[in-house]
This record gives sequence, C-alpha cells and structure tokens, in this order.
Amino acid sequence: MLSKTKLTFAMCCGLIFPQLAWSEDLGSAVQNPISSLISVPFKFSFDNGASNGDANVLSINPVFPVTVGDWNLVSRFIVPLYDAPGGVAGLPGNPGIGDPSQTGRATGLGDINYTLFFSPVKPVNGWIWGLGPSITADTATDERLGSGKWSGGLSAVALNQPGWGTYGGLVRHLWSFAGDSSRQDVNQTLLEPFINYNLDNGWYLISDMVITYNWEAPSGDRLLLPVGGGAGKITKWGSQPVNLRAEAYYNVERPSSAPEWQVGFTVQLLFPKG
Repeated sequence: MLSKTKLTFAMCCGLIFPQLAWSEDLGSAVQNPISSLISVPFKFSFDNGASNGDANVLSINPVFPVTVGDWNLVSRFIVPLYDAPGGVAGLPGNPGIGDPSQTGRATGLGDINYTLFFSPVKPVNGWIWGLGPSITADTATDERLGSGKWSGGLSAVALNQPGWGTYGGLVRHLWSFAGDSSRQDVNQTLLEPFINYNLDNGWYLISDMVITYNWEAPSGDRLLLPVGGGAGKITKWGSQPVNLRAEAYYNVERPSSAPEWQVGFTVQLLFPKG
C-alpha cells in the first residue's frame, strides 16, 4: 500500500499506478533505472571547453522492462547522435582527436550500447539490484564518431529508496572483441553514482555523475571525473507524464581531449503499465 506521502505525490501528477512493482509511485519509479516503468528519455548535452571545440549530443535511451515470474528483464539502450568538431572527445581510439588531417565537424550516429538487466521483482533487504550483459555495436556513421570496435562486458546496478529519495550506483566494464584492427582496443570502466532528493510538487534535486576510466589510454589521460548536479520535475504534457531535468557538471579530472564542462537537459516520456 502506498504511504500517504507517496499517494499524495502520485495524485499530484494526476495518476496512480498500482501495477508498478514494489508499490512504486511514479516518482520512485523514475528514479529507479531498472523499474517496471517503460520510458524514453531524450538527453541533450552540450560539451564546452574541449581542446578541439564544443560538441552537441542527443542521446536517446529507451527502457523496456518485461516481468517473467519473480524477475524483471530490463532492456536499456543508449543511442547517441553527435555534432562534434573532428570527433568525439575521449572516445577510445578516436582518429579525429589530435590528428590535423581530420578537419571540420562530424555529424551522425555513434556506437549504440545495449544492456539487459536481470532484477528480482522484490527488493532484497531494502535494496533493488540488477545484473546483466552489455554490448556496444560498431554502428557509427563516421569513423570519428565511434570506436571502430564491437565491445562486450557486464553491468550491475544497486539502489535504495528511503522516504526522502533514492541513492545508489551503476557500474559497467567493456572489452572490445572485434572490429577495425588498426583502432585502439576498448578496455573501459564506467561508474555512475547517483542520488535524488525529493522536494514538494514533483520537484527533486539530483546528482548523476558518469565517471569513466580508459585502461588503454596514457596514464594521464585515463580518468574522467565530473562533479555537479541539477534539478528536475515530474509533470504532465496534456495526458502524457514526463520527467524534466537540467544538470551541469565540471570535469575536475579529465583526459586532455575531454571538455571542461557539460550542461544537459533531459525530456523523459513515461509510459506506466496500466
């Protein structure tokens, strides 16, 4: 049964979703990356301060969960569209970084990542967790927008949802196993700690830092460490529930080709099961 606070929160959005797993309301479902909520986020990012110029990225990240018995099978996609000068800063083996022959801007599709999480329907000792395979396909429409490799590995996520919000983290590691032999191998760790603090009327504060470590890069160019956060609100556009959030992050540690700042705005369309 929903608590009074959660019931009020769901009602303020105009919707109550009793079929969401673990008696989640819309707010807690949005903050859980492996919930039983279908969603399609569109994240617009603007990278500033890179040595080769500023870049714009639209990342489309649909999430499709399916419940099978006591398990949720959650499919998550990352589909990036780039407009970048000379390539994507920090991408392993990118020929457009530091190569004077690569001039002009590159625009198009990057490498698509797919992850399938297996997650218990019921939390374990208050914790929600998921584990599964992850694969990145060599789908870039321009060699400057992709690694030139097929990569695979594992991803795991764990989170807790006390009354005030959500906290947890996601980790992923990928190794390349096929692709262009002239390109640098992919051997990269991603760590994503996140925290949400709920406010009134659907508002919340968020920090969602995507930290990467490229094991194949020179020692001074391996770590990307952003610090920052932002705010968001769950609302409706007509009858369509949406999650809106704006964030800014400063890279306190970064590869020489990476941007100093990243500003992002996300529009997440929500499709509760009903």
